[in-house]
Amino acid sequence: MDYKSGKIDLHIHSNASDGSLAPAQILSQAAVCGLAAISITDHDTVAGVKTALQIKLSQGPAFISGVEISAEFPPGFNASGSMHLLGYGFDPYNQPLAELLEKQQQSRARRNPRILEKLADLGIDIHMADIAAEARKNEIARPHIAAHMVKNGYAASIDDAFDRFLAKGQPAYVDRFRIKPEEAIFHIHQSGGVAVLAHPGLLVFELGGELEKLVAGLAAMGLDGLEAYYSSHSPRQTAAFEAIAEKYDLLLTGGSDFHGDINPEIRMGKGAGDLHVPYEIFVRLCRALQDRTSTG
Repeated sequence: MDYKSGKIDLHIHSNASDGSLAPAQILSQAAVCGLAAISITDHDTVAGVKTALQIKLSQGPAFISGVEISAEFPPGFNASGSMHLLGYGFDPYNQPLAELLEKQQQSRARRNPRILEKLADLGIDIHMADIAAEARKNEIARPHIAAHMVKNGYAASIDDAFDRFLAKGQPAYVDRFRIKPEEAIFHIHQSGGVAVLAHPGLLVFELGGELEKLVAGLAAMGLDGLEAYYSSHSPRQTAAFEAIAEKYDLLLTGGSDFHGDINPEIRMGKGAGDLHVPYEIFVRLCRALQDRTSTG
C-alpha cells in the first residue's frame, strides 16, 4: 500500500459499545477497504481496543488506541447535541482512566431503566432483557433501544426513534452523568494520550461564534485536537474547523463514526460516501504522541 496516498478512519465503534461488528471484524473490514490506519473509539470503554490489540494480523492497517468520552459543557455554554472528547494513543490498561470509564458506564446503565419507564408511559412496552438478547451484549445504549423499537414497530427507523422519543428534548430522553471536560482531558493526558473534540459540526449553539469560544476554552484546558473531517461535516464546515484548529495550534483528526448495521448508510473509511481522511493526519497524530512521551 502507498501510505502517502492512503486513507484512515479514526472514529469507529465496535460491539463493545454501540457498534455491530466485533473488533476482529473491524480489523478485517478495514484491511479490505484498504485503510492505512484506524482507531476503535467506543463510548466510555476500551474493551474493544484491548481485544483489537491482542489480535495479530500479518497485514492490515496500523492501529491506535481510542475512546469517546461523554463530557459536560463548560459553564456558560448552551448548545444542542452532546459534547464528546476523543482520546488517542493512551495506555488502555491505565487504572485511573479505567475507573473514570467505569463511572461513566454505570451512569449509562442507571439511565436505561428510566428511559424504558418513560417509554412505557407513552404506551411503548419494551423490556431490557429482550433488548440485551437482541443486541447480544450486556452494554446497552440508546441505539440498541432504538433498534428494538424499530423491530417492534414503534418507530420507522433508528433516526425516527431518536427524533420522536430518545433525543434530548424528546419525551423519553433521560440525562446522565458526564465528566467535566478538564477532568477528561487530564485523564487522557496522564494515560499517555491526546484529547480531541469530536464532531464539532453536531454542536448547535444559540449564539454565533460560540463554537470557537468553546474550542478556545478547551484548548486552555489542554485540548490537543479537533475532529474536522467527519461524515456529516460539509466542505464549508470542514474548512472552518481547519481554520479554528490552525488558530489554536490544534491537531486535525477525522473519521466516519462507523457503527455497522446500527447506521448502515455510514461506511468505514468513506462515511456517507465522500469522506477522505489522509494518512498524513495519522502521521501528525503519532508525532504528537511521541513528543508528549519525550517531554512527559
